[in-house]
Amino acid sequence: MQVEKNHSLLHDNTFNIDQKCDEYIVYENERDAVSIAKDLHAPFLLLGGGSNLLLTQDFHGKVVTPTKRFDISVVLRQGSNEPCLKCWAGTTFDDVVDYAVRHGYHGLENLSLIPGECGASAVQNIGAYGAEIKDVLTEIEAVEIGSGRVVTLQASDCGYSYRQSKFKHEWKNKYLILYVTYQLSRAFQPELDYGNVRKQLEAKGITESQLTGELLRETIIEIREAKLPDPLVLGNAGSFFMNPIVDAETFEKLKTAHADLRFFEMPQADGTMKYKIPAGWMIDQCGWKGRSLGKAGVYDKQALILVNHGGARGEDVVKLMKAVQHDVKEKFGLEIKPEVNII
Repeated sequence: MQVEKNHSLLHDNTFNIDQKCDEYIVYENERDAVSIAKDLHAPFLLLGGGSNLLLTQDFHGKVVTPTKRFDISVVLRQGSNEPCLKCWAGTTFDDVVDYAVRHGYHGLENLSLIPGECGASAVQNIGAYGAEIKDVLTEIEAVEIGSGRVVTLQASDCGYSYRQSKFKHEWKNKYLILYVTYQLSRAFQPELDYGNVRKQLEAKGITESQLTGELLRETIIEIREAKLPDPLVLGNAGSFFMNPIVDAETFEKLKTAHADLRFFEMPQADGTMKYKIPAGWMIDQCGWKGRSLGKAGVYDKQALILVNHGGARGEDVVKLMKAVQHDVKEKFGLEIKPEVNII
């Protein structure tokens, strides 16, 4: 266990905003986590890689985080030859995707280059290009804060939906995550019909029969790198806003008012249809793409991303966020909510 007082969080958030916390605690194993959990009282902040975080002030409490290390075990469940990857919470998620693809384990390719750590993948239900982590996540090993009890949580009990889970609501600040297990497949069944994945493959001259996990991962990385800023160069937290999901009635009204409306169909279990409206497209339609307010701005290649041009404070980003939200609401009648955790 590592403990540091008055710790700078500059290198613990990808927005590159320098705020401090009173105490910074790193757990390295189950024993550390149990010890911390038994004596952890509010205020505290559970932190992963800081890639989904906006700091607006110093945090006057304890920040608790798993140590950063590559820690993956391949587990075969009884009666199955399909691989499960059991990953330490502080393992960089994209390192897991890379490991899986290189070993012929499929199901994570579309999630390539998503920032952050494995523990956060379970909290956030990360997703991209038609895939979500809930599609492959099976269980989470965690320590209950207060009791120090080690529990195994089934993914089916975590209340997953688009960028949501119980960890963000009724289970918020309830568990220190130790390990996350992903169920993968030796069979390659690519999802190509979201965004411009298929178009990018065609531009590279790759047919579906030629496609491999390695080529799909490579293509997803190319798409992401072409439109997403490197946080080491330009501070950001990736997609800042969630895409709003609307019912059929609202969708028809939007389509009538905006003939060029972008959307993705989302068939529901009850036979109805919902529609996901790209927030980035709406922000672009409001003229915000590439614009700035002070030292915070909307990225010029992807309007879904807010960036720190250098020296921005958290409150500068919040001011920009509110201005963007206001204009989207005025033009489309929809609220776009932040995906980023604002502290």
